[in-house]
Amino acid sequence: MSSILTNASALTALQNLAATQKQLQTTQRQISTGLKVASAADNASYWSIATTMKSDNGALGAIKTALGQSSSMLNVANAAITSTISVMNQIKNDLVSATQPGADLNKIGTDIAQASQQLSSIVKSAGYNGQNWLDGSNATVGLSASFNRDSTGATSVSTIGVNTLALIGTATGTAGTGILEGGTGSATGTATNFTTATLSSTTTSAQIATMSADADKTLANLQTYASNLGATQTRIGLQQTFISNLSDALTNGVSTLVDADMNEASTRLQALQTQQQLGVQAISIANQNSQMILKLFGG
Repeated sequence: MSSILTNASALTALQNLAATQKQLQTTQRQISTGLKVASAADNASYWSIATTMKSDNGALGAIKTALGQSSSMLNVANAAITSTISVMNQIKNDLVSATQPGADLNKIGTDIAQASQQLSSIVKSAGYNGQNWLDGSNATVGLSASFNRDSTGATSVSTIGVNTLALIGTATGTAGTGILEGGTGSATGTATNFTTATLSSTTTSAQIATMSADADKTLANLQTYASNLGATQTRIGLQQTFISNLSDALTNGVSTLVDADMNEASTRLQALQTQQQLGVQAISIANQNSQMILKLFGG
């Protein structure tokens, strides 16, 4: 049946062309943005999941920065303790020299006094970003270690605890309580305050022996603290590697959900462009069929 009021063939061709153009617009948008899911309208489920993963990845970025800061603080603290141990070994050597018959105790005492002042200088300069883990100004420190999201969607931040010890007491750690001062800041207290230690010609052999024994105890306590900080530093390094790998995994996961396959999109674009051209051609043919009616009237 042919009708001059309705061209069914043209309508069908137009609908097909409109569908092709819609797909073509979608494909062109994917190519221009690189995304197959650019908004919730494209795929609400994937968009929601990807948005949450992006947010979590941003939080992991903050954790990575915090871990870097923590690593730097530990580097400073470890460097200071290493220097402190070196100076304490120097004091110990001086005390051994002082036990020798005829030793000049006054000169050895001057050397020890200078070393004692150096100990104080090392501790006071061991600060980083307002934090000093050697002067007693900080108690237990919690270092941000990871960002967590459980099955219910609840989030939390895990921390790595560091039990700081005072080498020298401060306003928040009463003077005389630090490891170097022989106070309760050490695992085993001593009778000697190595921040003010010295010798003189009146120092007795028994006093020198006591100082030597105290130097060994102080060195043992310093080494224990250094080992604890070193173990924490190792853990921080492992956590940094894990967070970096986790961040990469989240980035890849988001890409899988929302990124367009450019090879597939470019191939689809060419196919749709061909369909568009054929659709226009189909409409043209359908319209020409209407002109055939004129011939029935001798047109």
